[in-house]
Amino acid sequence: MIRVGIVGSNYGRTVQLPAFRNDPRCEIVALAGSDAARTATLAQEAAVPQAYGDWRALVSSNSVDAIAIATPPKLQPEIAIAALQLGKPVFVEKPMAADLAGAAAMLRASDKTPAMIDYNFTEVLAWRKAKAMLDAGAIGRLRHVAVNWNVENYATRARLKHWKTSAAEGGGALGNLASHSLHYFEWFCGPVTGLSARLAALPDDPAFETGVTLALTFKSGAAGSFAMSCASYLGSGHRLEFYGEDGTLVLANPTSDYMRGFTLSHARRPAAALAPVAIDDDPLDRQFPAEARIAPVSRLVGRFLDAIEQRHAAAPDFSEGYRAQVLLDAVRRSHATGHWIDTP
Repeated sequence: MIRVGIVGSNYGRTVQLPAFRNDPRCEIVALAGSDAARTATLAQEAAVPQAYGDWRALVSSNSVDAIAIATPPKLQPEIAIAALQLGKPVFVEKPMAADLAGAAAMLRASDKTPAMIDYNFTEVLAWRKAKAMLDAGAIGRLRHVAVNWNVENYATRARLKHWKTSAAEGGGALGNLASHSLHYFEWFCGPVTGLSARLAALPDDPAFETGVTLALTFKSGAAGSFAMSCASYLGSGHRLEFYGEDGTLVLANPTSDYMRGFTLSHARRPAAALAPVAIDDDPLDRQFPAEARIAPVSRLVGRFLDAIEQRHAAAPDFSEGYRAQVLLDAVRRSHATGHWIDTP
């Protein structure tokens, strides 16, 4: 039995905890948060036997074999490195760090120990079907990919002042949401070779980062465009359009649910219209009706535990997280300088 400790009493408790508990090979034995009294109460409510107000005590505990981390990006490097130095596998949230130096330090520390990043969009079944179709040549050679993502998240609606709205803390619209996209662009389309970027904020609060606009080029020769806003009341949702020499593939979710609601449509020449593509059913997605993120994270957890048991690398690993951090850094540099940035 793999004994798991979770550092982070919000997302760690509401998503990571049930995702790990869904796998019988592990048990959640500890929870750590910044407020000892609150964490003790939350741990008791969740039937977690140990609670800590300091992550260091959890990481060093002999009763914890592996660590799951769900803290603001600027805190993750220190926690992850401490665990990895003890030989304990690590499962962290994205972005892996608040800056490139922190991500590089995490990557170096993960050399011999399983380490995984929670890029959960790529575990949505409609996305995996789209990936398989693209790889099989469903639209021929890719010409262009266009992504539009318009939602209003809770942090923006409530005007919260924390990492999810602060670029300085590794968050904002770029770190909180577009970090997913910079990972999945390369997952779908291959390496990004360059980009130009503009970041946007609320008109009455320039520190409140809410939008990202990108132009991209890929090693394949394809081009890409990306426009996202987390300040879009009744927004159009999340839509990915892949245009190839021989056809078109569209992933679309018009709802405000990040994971649930995606449909897939496809057309190949000489079709006159897109047609729906059937998506395989998985009972796991129906198992957690109140929180759609748990099922995709559960799939990642399964591979993480496989890596621990079989002593091999986990995927997506810290090298993928570091690559995404390189692209995040390039976006901020492009915005600051107004220049195109090459990303070899």
